[in-house]
This record gives sequence, structure tokens and C-alpha cells, in this order.
Amino acid sequence: MSAAANPVQALHKPTQIKSKYRPEIDGLRAFAVVAVIINHFNKDLLPSGYLGVDIFFVISGYVIISSLAARKSKNFLDFVTGFYERRIKRLVPALVVFVLITSVLISLFNPDPGGALGLGWKSLSGLSNISLYRSSTDYFAQSTELNPFTHTWSLGVEEQFYLLFPFLIWFSGFGQQTAKGARNLFFLIGALTIASLIGFIYLYEVNQPAAYFLMPPRFWEMAAGCLIFIGFHKRARIEQALEQVPPLLVLTTMVGVMFLPVSAAVPATIGIVVLSAILIACLKQGTAAYEFFTFKKITYVGLISYSLYLWHWAVLSISRWTIGIHWWSVPLQIGLMLILAICSYKWIEMPIRALPSQVNKRFATIALGGVLVALSTLMARGIQVASNTLYTGEANIESLQSFNAPIISEKTLKAINRARELSRRCNITPHHLRGKDYRPKPFVTESLIEQCLFPKSSQRQIILVGDSFASMSTPSIAAIASDLGYGFGTIYGYGCPYPLPFATVKHAKSSKCAEVDENLLYRLLTTRVRGGDIVVLRLYLSKAQYLDYSPGIPEVSDAYNDALNSLHLRLAKRKAKFLVIGANPTLDDSSVSAISSQWFNQLQIKNNMTFDPSSKKESKQYLEFDKRLEHISRANGWEYFPTRGFLCSRSECFLRLSGKSFYSDAHHLTDFAMSRYFGGLKMRLQLLAKAE
Repeated sequence: MSAAANPVQALHKPTQIKSKYRPEIDGLRAFAVVAVIINHFNKDLLPSGYLGVDIFFVISGYVIISSLAARKSKNFLDFVTGFYERRIKRLVPALVVFVLITSVLISLFNPDPGGALGLGWKSLSGLSNISLYRSSTDYFAQSTELNPFTHTWSLGVEEQFYLLFPFLIWFSGFGQQTAKGARNLFFLIGALTIASLIGFIYLYEVNQPAAYFLMPPRFWEMAAGCLIFIGFHKRARIEQALEQVPPLLVLTTMVGVMFLPVSAAVPATIGIVVLSAILIACLKQGTAAYEFFTFKKITYVGLISYSLYLWHWAVLSISRWTIGIHWWSVPLQIGLMLILAICSYKWIEMPIRALPSQVNKRFATIALGGVLVALSTLMARGIQVASNTLYTGEANIESLQSFNAPIISEKTLKAINRARELSRRCNITPHHLRGKDYRPKPFVTESLIEQCLFPKSSQRQIILVGDSFASMSTPSIAAIASDLGYGFGTIYGYGCPYPLPFATVKHAKSSKCAEVDENLLYRLLTTRVRGGDIVVLRLYLSKAQYLDYSPGIPEVSDAYNDALNSLHLRLAKRKAKFLVIGANPTLDDSSVSAISSQWFNQLQIKNNMTFDPSSKKESKQYLEFDKRLEHISRANGWEYFPTRGFLCSRSECFLRLSGKSFYSDAHHLTDFAMSRYFGGLKMRLQLLAKAE
């Protein structure tokens, strides 16, 4: 999202386009940024408030085309250098200051800020949206709230739009103010808009990250603003017709759209874009909506909306790492957002924008902007390198040491680091499930699977398989393998029950897991495993996935039961052992908010917190589920290791103990929590290793 230069309204004549500032456009910006902020504070308050970004896209398209239409240029070089000079002065200085300050702040509180800082310096070059797409991030996932730079994806979309747009303007003839320039541009933009909209609708079903983060599927939104302006210029009757639409009705409908659930994202996005374009057209003097949007304080919020958009997410993200977000903290957080935005607008945005534009110095301004971005990128990367020294909480090595208290050996530490690197390479999450470092189907080959499962052919292996819960268990299992003299292999995928058949999972994403050949993975594991190897399975277990219900009593589903027993039998034929790690309780939203920050927890050493799993329908079934799986495992000769007893008492489970958090999100455990059952798991694997 960005706010562009002063909005312009066209007064249409056949040979000339005059312009004037439209304060109501700034009022609409204020409406958009407030909707975004409300949504980012609490998604339940305004589920589709994130569509405020789409309103900004429409405004940007309208304002950019209107400003260019009123501007004369000598030639293409004059036109394009003037355009980029204004964009650099408008966007770059505030973004640079935001990225550098926020990078330092997040390093103070995040024990592993590398991913966030990487996104920060990429945003300086307008590449953060591409980075988020390549990592297949789910923008609505809880993890994105902890990254203070996630919202910069919209800046990347706009900056990439700006790379293309001047060429369309000039070579259509519109920028040269030729007789047919407006018509040519209208048809050109119209054709691209239709293609972009079709791409957005199609991609949202098959590749949501691409539809959300990339510029081509978003082009139509900015183009909508362009088309409204050009339509006015070309056909005064279009403007006259739209002026008859009551703006208050349009605004009320837009608010209604923002209450739609995220599952209605496609129609909601199309609706908000169309309504925004109509509102820009019909928002005229004399209407109640116009009076509202031109109220002085509202237009001021619109004027600072770019800086406010930048800083609001940083305030919320760092709050989640520190004090959390509570009813009592909201006024303080809103106040801080406004203070930072006002300072950025007053002392960075306005002074830079007020600098005079001189034709003979445009190249120097553009070059200076490039140098500023390059130097800032180097500084941001330097902060990334030094982030470990900035962190004010518990050092990461201490959490690793908890796996082998009191002191972790150098050999085991090296084994853990090797295992983490192997884990990064052996994430075979399908593209559509939006896992970080995913590998789409063409890259998941027999050679890759063998390298992941059996990295050391001369040594017995402990092989960890499963989903994201397996990934989180990598340090502890690798440490145990090292201590027992075993090698370590792993392969996993987020949201997929590898290597079990997909039929064991009862959820909509399971069919997409098939991007990876489950038969190939299953065959290689069960035919290449060797005598003495131990296969450890760690999966997310929930009623929606692995349980059948009959009169309120949970049962291990037949498909899951059969899959576990079948895998055990195949491994047993190769004289390999099989162990399943049990599920951990998961949290509801209120419990998640209570664990807001590991850093803050360390300031509350005596603050132990628990939650009652019986209050959550899914969690209260785990005790019975554990009993049933233990019974099945004993009956069929494989091992089951329940975790609940290490994480819970008889009636409640831990959120924090001695100031340390048990959960990194609503489902996954921290290293500290896993260290609670490290000794028991190590003893169980040690017994398996000794068993004939």
C-alpha cells in the first residue's frame, strides 16, 4: 500500500484535462487504513478489513493516472524520469527509516529474527511480495503476525506496477496527450484488466500465494482506478451516471463487504474494488459522505496514511513479541502508531516531497535514491548478521542445552546443526499448502528422498518423518541420535501425513498433498530401511484428521489404525523399529493471546500459567486417544510415546513454567516444552536401540 501524490479530479474537455486536489480521496485513504488496522488488531472485529489495501490499490491507480494526465513532458525520457523521481521521493525515505529502526527493534525481542530481517531488506527493493510468494506464505496465518515486515508485500506490488505503468501511459499516446491517446490507453488497460482479473480468480483456487502476493493478478485493482478516470475523460455520460449513485449507500455496502469471512475473499475483493471505483466517481460535494470524508481530522489521517500503514504493523508485531495485545494496551498502541506516523510524515515525507524538482537533476535524484536503497540494504543485512548480539532474551544455545542438561556436548551441538540444515532441504511441502522452503513436485525425486532418509549409509539411522510437528522435533531427535551413536535422517511436509497414505487425513488439503508421490516415498522408506534403524513418526493429531466419533466417544479411525500397523509390518520385515510420538494439546485463541511473548515471559520468572484442556472440545479427547493408541501399539508390536503426561497435570496443561513458554503458536511446542519429555523419549529410543 502507498499513498500517492495529491489527488486530481479531471474536468473533461475534448482537448485538455484540468485538475484539482480532491480532499475526499484522502478521506477515503483514512477509511482504508483504519479498516486495515482494525483487522490487524483483531480479525474477528472486521474479518475482511484487510481489503483496505485493495482500496489503496484503486486509489493509487486513479491518482497516478490523473496526475500524469495533467502533466506535460517534452519526450519519453523527460516523462519517465519525472515519474520515477516523484515515486522515489514519495516512497523510499520513509520506508528506509521504517525498515532500519524496526530491524533493530525486532532483533531485541525475537530470538531468531533472520527470516523477518531478510524480508525487511528485500522490501527496500520492492521484492518482499515475491519473497513471500516463493516461501508460499499464508498471509492469514498466525506466524505472519510476528513478522514486522509482512505487510510490505503491498508496496512490492505497487512498485512493480510502477515499473510497467509509465510505458503503457506513454506508448499508448496518453502521456503525449495525442488525440487518440485516452482511447488507446482505455482499451489497452481494459484488456490487461480482464486478463489480470481472470488470473486472480483462477490462481486463488489453485495457487493462493501467487494470487495474493504477485503483481500480475493484482494489476486489475490498480487498473480499475485508471479506467474510472479515463472513462470520465472519454465519456462524460459515464461520470454523470455514476454521480447519481448515493455515495453513502456505496460506503455502507463497502463496510458490509468487510464483515464477510476470509473464505469469501474472491467475491469480497472484486466487490470492494468495484465499489471503491464507484465511490471515487460519485463522491461529490453536497453529499453527506463527502462532508464526512473531507472533515479536517479525517483527511489528515489520509495524508499520513502511508506512514501509518508502515508503522502500525510494526507496533502490533513487536507488541506480540513483548507485552501482547489486550484491551488495556490498545489505546497505548494506537497512540504509538499515530505518533510514529505523524513524525514520519512531518519530518521525513513532507521535507523530501517539498524539494523542488529540476529537470537537469532528475538523474541525480534517481541515482541518489538507488544509492540510498543499496546502503540501507547493506545496513539491514548488517543488522541481520548482528541480530544475535542484540537479542535481550534467553540465548538460543541455552534452549538447545535443555535437551541434554546440564551441558550439551560439542558433538551433539554439531549434530543438531547438521540436522537443521538437512531439515531445511528435506521439506517436501506441496506448493498449495504454503509451507516455507517448499519443494514442488518436480523437485521431489527419488534421489532427494534417499538423501533425506539415509544421509549416512554406513551408520544406523533414526529417521524422523511426518508433518510440521516432525520438523519442530528435529533438534531433540537429532540430539538423541547423536548421543546413541546413530545417524539422523528426516523428511516431512506441512499439512501432509507423510509417509502415511493421504486417506488417513480427513481434511480438504489432503488431495493437494498428492503433489508429492506418496507411493514413492512410502516404497523408499519401507524397502531401503535397514536392520537396527528406528523410524519415528510425529504428526498433528486432531479429531478432524484421525478420529472417528460414535456417540461422543473418540475412536482411532480405521484408516489411521490400518496405516500405522501396515507401516510397522513393512518396517519389521526389514528388522527396523517403529515409534509414534503422541499428540500435544492445542490452544484456543484466548490461550494463544496469553503466551504472547517468550521475551516478555522471561521478565516474569515466577509467572507460571496453565490452561484447562477440558474447555476445548478437541483437546479434552487426547487422554482417551492416548490410551487407545497405546493399546493398539501393544497389540501390534510397535511403540507409542505419549507426550501429555510431560506437558499436563491431571486437570490442566502448562502455558508457561518458570517464565518460559510451552507454545510457539496454537499448535507447536517450543524447544523448552519438548525438553520436558526429552529424557523419557531418549530412554524409550535407547531401549529400542538395544532390543533385538
